[in-house]
Order: sequence, then C-alpha cells, then structure tokens
Amino acid sequence: MNFQIQGNNEKGYELIVYNFLGKKMDHLKNLNSKNELILDNYYPGIYIFQLRDKVTGGLIESGKFNVVK
Repeated sequence: MNFQIQGNNEKGYELIVYNFLGKKMDHLKNLNSKNELILDNYYPGIYIFQLRDKVTGGLIESGKFNVVK
C-alpha cells in the first residue's frame, strides 16, 4: 500500500497504523513524499491510520483502509 504526502515534508511527519481493536501495527517515523507500507503481516480487516506532526504530535490527517486477501 502506498501513502503519498502532498506538498513538502519539511516539518517531519510520522504515520501510525492501528488495527480495529486499537493495537499499534506500524509506526513509520521518517516519511518522504512517497511511502510504502508492507501489508504482509496484516490480517484481513479494517485499519486506521494517523498522519502526525513529528515535533508537536498534532494530528494532520486520519483515515481508514481495508485489507482484503
């Protein structure tokens, strides 16, 4: 799965992925404009992602995606 950040990433963002039960699945810290998330260890289901400001921890964007195998 690919995540693309619009604009520049000078501030430094991090991407956190949780399963539907709230367990943290991934934490990508040093993001660039295009990032790939490997879904090999993910079970089928709904996952929630949060794009956060690395410095302040503030929420930039959140959403969900579905893994189907």
